Amino acid sequence: MNAQFTQHNLIFKQASGTSRGVLTTKETYLLEISKNNKKGIGECAIFRGLSYDDVPDYEEKLTWLCENIHSDFEVLKKELLHYPSIIFGLEQALLNLQHGEDLYFPSDFTDGKDSIKINGLIWMGNADFMQSQIEEKLAKGFDCIKLKIGVDWKSEKEIIKKLREKFPKEQLELRVDANGAFSYEEATIVLQELADLGIHSIEQPIKKSQVKTKKSQETDEINSTDCCIPWNDMAKLCAETPTPIALDEELIGVIDFEEKKKLLETIKPQYIILKPALVGGFSGSDEWIVLAESLGIDWWITSALESNIGLNAICQYTYTKKNPLPQGLGTGALFTNNFETHLQLEGDQMWHKKTSYC
Repeated sequence: MNAQFTQHNLIFKQASGTSRGVLTTKETYLLEISKNNKKGIGECAIFRGLSYDDVPDYEEKLTWLCENIHSDFEVLKKELLHYPSIIFGLEQALLNLQHGEDLYFPSDFTDGKDSIKINGLIWMGNADFMQSQIEEKLAKGFDCIKLKIGVDWKSEKEIIKKLREKFPKEQLELRVDANGAFSYEEATIVLQELADLGIHSIEQPIKKSQVKTKKSQETDEINSTDCCIPWNDMAKLCAETPTPIALDEELIGVIDFEEKKKLLETIKPQYIILKPALVGGFSGSDEWIVLAESLGIDWWITSALESNIGLNAICQYTYTKKNPLPQGLGTGALFTNNFETHLQLEGDQMWHKKTSYC
């Protein structure tokens, strides 16, 4: 078995704004594994400035993986424990090597017999820009829309207010994503304003409360004294909020199963958002799902601006979970230099159709 990786820089068709800044490009890595004249491809979808494994030795670890690809998967996974986006790419490549074509999780979805309902994504910008995006999504038949907020809440609130006046919550589900933009004090006010507007949920209203653990200078071991800060603020918000809260960034960097359990038992969120590239691939996502469901916490899956390679794998994985909520998987059309895919978006339904590439 052999492996190699290549870097690919995705270019946005239009600058896309979040409370963390404006995105114009997105770096990613493709991992290719070959064995017996067969190939499997996966995407190590690092998200600079957000991924837990955004570290200087990232390419060194990819090189290590390629040199040791013959090792048992569990051995590789243990070594890559603190590189969730590389685990994500490795899992994909091995699954694709097994199933061939562009398959990772063969199902009725990959056979083109069934689809996945998704939400429409509205990026930040001025009022006219956001309004035009909303009108476009509504025209395509979306009845669940997610808006990025937190740059200019006063203006954003007015947009949502006008939208809600036209479309009641029974007709249009509205989700918002703050990416940690608000302080605790601001969030307590915003959460009530969102409730008054009939908002379904808000993702990550305040910054995540745990810190990224630091690696020792001498070894790759985690310094146990640099562990998580208590999740008091987020827990208090979730306990008192009139608008359901979905944890997103809060999950990043929480690797240990018991620590994941402790986080959910402490904060008690209404929802969690799973981005496989950021939480250790499909196996990492499975752990969060098991824990969440055991605690009565609902969830959905979203992409993290992967190319169509990673997005295709996430869609196939998501379908197998049979979650009825609209999923956040509509990011494939954002880039000018994306890869061809059998994914096809029709209204608010994501399909995998083998008849033609998109």
